[in-house]
Amino acid sequence: MNAVPTLHPGRWWHALPDGRIQCDLCLRDCQLHEGQRGACFVRQMVDGRMQLTTYGRSSGFCIDPIEKKPLNHFYPGSAILSFGTAGCNLACRFCQNWDISRSKDMDRLMDSASPQTIAAAAKRHGADAVAYTYNDPVIFAEYAIDTAQACREQGIRNVAVTAGYIHRQPAREFFAVMDAANVDLKAFTEAFYHKLCVGHLQPVLDTLTYIRHETDCWLEITTLLIPGHNDSPAEIGELAAWVARELGPDVPLHFSAFHPDWKMNDLPPTPSSTLTQARRIALDAGLHYVFTGNVHDPEGGTTFCPNCRAALIVRDWYTIHRYDLTAEGHCPHCQTAIAGHFAQTLGRDGHAFGPRRIPVRLSP
Repeated sequence: MNAVPTLHPGRWWHALPDGRIQCDLCLRDCQLHEGQRGACFVRQMVDGRMQLTTYGRSSGFCIDPIEKKPLNHFYPGSAILSFGTAGCNLACRFCQNWDISRSKDMDRLMDSASPQTIAAAAKRHGADAVAYTYNDPVIFAEYAIDTAQACREQGIRNVAVTAGYIHRQPAREFFAVMDAANVDLKAFTEAFYHKLCVGHLQPVLDTLTYIRHETDCWLEITTLLIPGHNDSPAEIGELAAWVARELGPDVPLHFSAFHPDWKMNDLPPTPSSTLTQARRIALDAGLHYVFTGNVHDPEGGTTFCPNCRAALIVRDWYTIHRYDLTAEGHCPHCQTAIAGHFAQTLGRDGHAFGPRRIPVRLSP
């Protein structure tokens, strides 16, 4: 038996003269007839109004290390409760979570949870934050915002893992309740976004500059390097130069390795040498904190002081072997302030959560 969608009033839309409605949440601007769903599949016209069909329902909950989001400069070593729903407003041919983001199967949403239930679960399981992830939280923004507000009432922080494909007004409301975000900057060419994501580059750049300069939300960026598509030294150099110029050298940039998936199974995995080269290019462009991901690279996972180059936070995958910061978040060797948000001790009670991944159920 198919699950019955949970309808919740959508917040960003307007009626059109011909009886349709237009979604004003993301740059797709979907115009819908009665009963029709948007490109994300989870926003639908019902009885003449916009409805979110996945409010209160998730594809699963897990306790993760915060470094897995990835966030390396936002309370390192802490635990985070991660969840998502289904659907996506982009159509990336290389999606690494395609079974969730491209799903049109509402039966996948097995776990039901109110915003208050999620906040209470995070507190009960010792998670310091909740991550809106797996699929893009932009498309379930009403659910994410309500949950974030419930979390803040419990002293729980909020993290968005997003492609940043969102209009400015909903972005103001969404990022106002997020304490940190990792934005997926998929490439640095319009052609890549158009051909491989069915989207556009400039709106993502606009979201990045908005978060960095007009909010209190801590920002980190991830770019998945795909062989032959967005991994040329020239493009990486342009991307890094833009980040340094428009966002500043203190925004951490993560280069992540691609593995064959979804509709791009014919490509090889990203060589580790490509990520090492990309990291060097970005550092040479003036960025202070550049990391590699999805490969075993302890140097590429380590936070170095941008002034004296001392290794301050030494990571091996999701394990932290050294945490050498002052209580104020400074380098103990030269007193340089390290950009980010840091607790006085690593993780909870001086112990990092580590590389564990713990599935949890919030409902019977």
